[in-house]
Amino acid sequence: MADISAFPLSSTRSAASGLNPSGTLGRFELRRQLSQGAQFTDWLAFDPRMQREVILKVLRAGGNEPAIRQWLQEALSLGRVKHPSIVPVLEADMHAQHAFLVSEYVEGETLAQLLARKGALVASEAVALMLDLLDALAVAHGEGVMHGGLTPWQILVDMSGRARIMNFGTGALERSGSAATQPSPALDLLACALVFAEMLLGQPLLEVTAANRVSHGPLPKDLAADVDEGLRAIVNRALQPQQGFVDARAFFEALADWRQSSADSVTAASHVGGTLEFLMRRMRHKSDFPALSESVLRIQSMASSDTESVGSVTNQILKDVALTNKLLRVVNSAHYGHSGSINTVSRAVSLVGFNGIRNMALSLMLLEHMQDKSHAVQLKEEFIRSLLAGTVGAELCVGSYDAEEAFIGAMFQNMGRLLTQFYFPQEAQEVRKLLRFDQTATTEASASLRVLGLSFEDLGIGIAKSWGLPESIQKCMRHPLGGPSSSLSCDSTEHLRWVAAAANEIADVLLKYEMQEAAPHLERLARKYAKAIGSSEKSLSKVVAQAKIKLVEMAVAMEIRVAPDSAAHKLLHSTLPKPVPDSPLPEGIKGLELQATPVPSLGALADKSPRVAEILAAGIQDITNAMVEDFNLTDVLRMILETMFRALELERIIFCMRDPKTETVTGRFGLGDGVEVHVKGFRVPLKAATPDLFGLVCIKGIDSMVSDASELHIVQRLPAWYLASLNAPAFLLLPLQIKGAPFGLIYADKTAALELDEKELGLLRTLRNQAIMAFKQSR
Repeated sequence: MADISAFPLSSTRSAASGLNPSGTLGRFELRRQLSQGAQFTDWLAFDPRMQREVILKVLRAGGNEPAIRQWLQEALSLGRVKHPSIVPVLEADMHAQHAFLVSEYVEGETLAQLLARKGALVASEAVALMLDLLDALAVAHGEGVMHGGLTPWQILVDMSGRARIMNFGTGALERSGSAATQPSPALDLLACALVFAEMLLGQPLLEVTAANRVSHGPLPKDLAADVDEGLRAIVNRALQPQQGFVDARAFFEALADWRQSSADSVTAASHVGGTLEFLMRRMRHKSDFPALSESVLRIQSMASSDTESVGSVTNQILKDVALTNKLLRVVNSAHYGHSGSINTVSRAVSLVGFNGIRNMALSLMLLEHMQDKSHAVQLKEEFIRSLLAGTVGAELCVGSYDAEEAFIGAMFQNMGRLLTQFYFPQEAQEVRKLLRFDQTATTEASASLRVLGLSFEDLGIGIAKSWGLPESIQKCMRHPLGGPSSSLSCDSTEHLRWVAAAANEIADVLLKYEMQEAAPHLERLARKYAKAIGSSEKSLSKVVAQAKIKLVEMAVAMEIRVAPDSAAHKLLHSTLPKPVPDSPLPEGIKGLELQATPVPSLGALADKSPRVAEILAAGIQDITNAMVEDFNLTDVLRMILETMFRALELERIIFCMRDPKTETVTGRFGLGDGVEVHVKGFRVPLKAATPDLFGLVCIKGIDSMVSDASELHIVQRLPAWYLASLNAPAFLLLPLQIKGAPFGLIYADKTAALELDEKELGLLRTLRNQAIMAFKQSR
């Protein structure tokens, strides 16, 4: 750290300006100006020596020399105070006549920003933050270091929720400089009491700085229910300097005692971690949450794994017939631009990608679980709002790698609200009631905190974490701090958070207002967010229009039915082109006109699945289209297996290939429950003295269908490894040969009897021949 006394302080009077973004101050590279006050300008900068971002607090011109000396001296004194709730000053230096402090950059928001966003805090959250502050002040005061200017703007709440004090020593320059206003421990404690009161009220108790000993009354009576008389007494005592606490440690211990006693009472449920676990236990008691969470976990783990294959994701989706059918409809919608040409999940995964399939699957699973709820109308409204936000988010990033992340991040940024409506409809209704009729519940966050004990945001992120969603999506689900930046963030995660925030505000406007009424609100949002998300006001209007069209396309593909008098219905229909009288509606619109009709159940959807021949024929066409392109052999083979698997409703299907070294046909990959284990154990020797049934089929090239494998003459020809593992009641064998020499085998089995007519058998042989052709073309 530099010796400050060696610098001529008088030179700072004439040169506290002239700094610009992308410029430098000493070795520090200036990134952007964060704030500008009467005495200081704060900059986000990069330290190339330590390879980290830092905050520079640069002294502005016009300060008196004694005050500057005091500021620098107190900054140096702070260097010896170490505490996790104090943002450390790393250096104090001067360069080119600029005096400045270098502090650690901590991601978070000021307490003032937090209160503006949330409103009044629940008692447990306010007390936790105060304990952080008081513990830090007790340590600092013990070292003879005072703050002297503590306000919500000087307190940072980091991403972990810890309160951290910033700008020790700057208070002397912010005040008039008279002897009567020198910092003292008592003034810091009074400032803490005022900050604490503001946290509980959601607004300042009075417009006063810690340096002004203005008389004031106690806390008002109309506070939240969790502020009991014990806590009120602690705050009122701290607000009276003559009868207050002797030091920060005494104030700390009083609050710690209150929190300990409240932990034994019902009010302990307001603690975020405990509340989250309590709500998750309630959700687990609902019959559908375990199935939903398990499916999400499996699909998410596959989509985020570097080792999982397309086949793993395909296999998981194919286990749910309704999910498979709906997913293919969505992929074939105009939203994805495939015009009905995709007939297999394998090809959909290959074309859309793991993340795209994950997003579709998560959306469809959430939708499926809403269908039969008694409060489905409100649920559908929330789902449409989330789907619209996701669509807007993706459109804001269209053509970029982040588009799929933006879709799921924007869709899930308000997932806590959706889940609350889903599992706790009475509590959701109470939150809406507070927002309508209670003026103290100024934000949804404060209302949900009051009703649930934690915010919708914390609930949604807690569930996302339990589902194993990537850290990037969890971060994207958290609303960004402060106001939108005036420039595009170089941090992709921060950029996505702003995209998600913009998308959700746009979705709220579109659902709340008719189109003409929405226009000025959308213009305001365009001005608000354009620079932060790297867009323009004009392009944002195009994004909104395109997103609304795609929302309708997805609603048709997903078979979403909403109430005719709902906001979602008005939004969907306001997007549709107005039909000419006595002319037919455009294709695809008819489904939306039937919004009030019941949605078919999973079983009904399964019953309506296409017949065997239709699925086989559609799959053959899909494979033919793929083979015209520069195809991947494994992808084509997987499509062939999937087509057979879906059409015949198989238990398992395995693709096998000859190993030329051992002259054995071995399993390579497959679909169905537990297929991975059976693939490894599948071995058919081709050079055995007495070939088993499988070996004989491979050598002779005979297509074979066994409808009853329990017959004695069949059992006698089956290998021991097969009887000990698969041992299916019915199975199908389709050998693969080139020039009369075996090189592979398709094995398929089923718990019920296999019944195929000649047309269906012919289509199966066509699929088998496509596999042979794919091998020939790939050579």
